[in-house]
Amino acid sequence: MKRFASLLLILLVVASCTKGEPVRIGFLAGISGRVADLGVAGRNGAMLAVEQKNSSGGVNGRQVELVIRDDEQNPVTAGKAVSELVTQKIELIIGPMTSNIAMAILPQINSSKTILLSPTVTSTALTGKDDNFLRVIDDTQYYATKSARYQFQKLGYHTVSAIYDQSNSTYTESWLKDFVQEFERLGGKVVQTRPFRSGVDSAFSELAREVLADRPDVVLVISNAMDAALIYQQVRKISPREPLVASEWAATERFIELAGSAAEGAVISQFINRNDSSPRYTAFVNAYRGRFGQEPGFAGLAGYDAAQVALDALTHRNSGESLKEAIIRIANFQGAQQQIRIDRFGDAKRASFITEVRNGSYHTLE
Repeated sequence: MKRFASLLLILLVVASCTKGEPVRIGFLAGISGRVADLGVAGRNGAMLAVEQKNSSGGVNGRQVELVIRDDEQNPVTAGKAVSELVTQKIELIIGPMTSNIAMAILPQINSSKTILLSPTVTSTALTGKDDNFLRVIDDTQYYATKSARYQFQKLGYHTVSAIYDQSNSTYTESWLKDFVQEFERLGGKVVQTRPFRSGVDSAFSELAREVLADRPDVVLVISNAMDAALIYQQVRKISPREPLVASEWAATERFIELAGSAAEGAVISQFINRNDSSPRYTAFVNAYRGRFGQEPGFAGLAGYDAAQVALDALTHRNSGESLKEAIIRIANFQGAQQQIRIDRFGDAKRASFITEVRNGSYHTLE
């Protein structure tokens, strides 16, 4: 009887300790370097979602811990970070934020039991794959084709010159390909494309002269916020009224801050409606501002939504079910601004919006 009582006490202690252990979720993004604005906002959004979940009791009574790693936009660094997180038996990593890093670490992820849930990776190279990669936004085809249609049909632009960053080629080349295909299908013409490498090529004045040489109706920039701002400044020095369009990667608050007046009139397709006044989105923005003292932007929203998907799956998964299986089974998730539907391949569907920079802020056009 004593042995039975002792065994029961041990089991109760173990159960108590297990229940008290935090649920750990990984976060991986470039939170230093040229694309730090993207990674930091994504991290902050995920942190906010976790903090709110913990304040309401956590996941089935257990607190949630966000284990953060900086990939430095370096595949080697990212690989080491993934190894650390997988070794800790972390089931889900929110991130990364760029397509090149996702492609670099995916073989490592696929050989583990850990899944990636990316807030912002959109490359079509990852679409329709039954692997350990999931995301909360559409791929580049959706954004690029919508942008191409708007430029041609609504704004009447028939010729485009494009500049794209090869350091994140998995994303930029995918975006450019989808844009060109739709723009030329409609009857437009891409007169030239010019690549550069972020952090290596800095002669943006020469690049601007080259893309303006053919007098295009509009200049398209596919790059991060910092480089897009610098390119815009150089283009506007040569041609102050040149229409400009960018991919959603550039559309952070940092872009407007760095580009200044050169950003005015920029048209960008993105998945955030910054003019949304709904109670749910307003509450999110106010909470983010109060916590971090800045606007969330699309990256903060995406980080928050990705964390919400992860937390919902952790809370509602069935016994013996993996997190990937839970996410795909649940399928529909409520984001801060809209519903997110994730299909059996882990690809998401959500609405997108055409925005324009006016008086130093983004405004939704349609």
